[in-house]
Amino acid sequence: MTTSPPLIPEQRQRELMRLLRGSGALSIRHLASLLGVSHMTVRRDIAVLEEEGLVDAVQGGVRLRERVGVEPPRERGSRAVLELPRKEAVARRAADLVSDGMTLFIDAGTTCQAIVPHLTSRRGLTVVTNDFFTVSSLFAHPSIEVIHTGGVVDAASGSSSGALAAATVAAMTLDLALLSTGTWDVAHGLTTPELDKVVLKRAVMDASGSCALVADSTKYGTAERFRVVPLDALDVIVSDRGLPDGVADAIAELGVELWTADD
Repeated sequence: MTTSPPLIPEQRQRELMRLLRGSGALSIRHLASLLGVSHMTVRRDIAVLEEEGLVDAVQGGVRLRERVGVEPPRERGSRAVLELPRKEAVARRAADLVSDGMTLFIDAGTTCQAIVPHLTSRRGLTVVTNDFFTVSSLFAHPSIEVIHTGGVVDAASGSSSGALAAATVAAMTLDLALLSTGTWDVAHGLTTPELDKVVLKRAVMDASGSCALVADSTKYGTAERFRVVPLDALDVIVSDRGLPDGVADAIAELGVELWTADD
């Protein structure tokens, strides 16, 4: 009889978060049993998630930290650095969706911003974005026309959103939308803690001939309070090989293409 290989810390922590979203709080003893690891391993995982602001350690267990209804600031620190090769690989794969002459939307976020260097060989591109970092990245490439959406500014993420941004997008015809998300899974689709982001993302999808989600596997298996769209509203999902077992098959059953980055 074959047994499944042990989960790496990142996979355990993602599974721990999934379990907490179903229960709210769990004991260390119960988590150790569910995850098949020692109490000490569970405590280490809890410490990592607590440092990231996702959970609170309590006597004998852990509970999900109450959401504050805002997106986290742009990623910084050691974990972001460790995930950079993964993000770069996903961004490079997503750039394969872009052809000469396209008008495309590039969403806010580090992974979507990482697509920009891979677009410099394309000709006749127009990039529409709500991301100030993406705009500044494109200053060095005057051959690419850039349109910023405007809207309500979120200094923490370096982006804007809301009805004004959505109105800009609604006045355009987009060939392709490259969407980002901090939370996604098969059951909940794309979700976000901020209603303004829902308004903009839906406007982008309405204006686009094709829509792709660009999200690495570390974002999978989590959900926020506002649903943007179910996954079957997308044409393509670009991610990496770290997705949990069975996810690729579930995505295929929805009729959505899964493009996997070569790590």
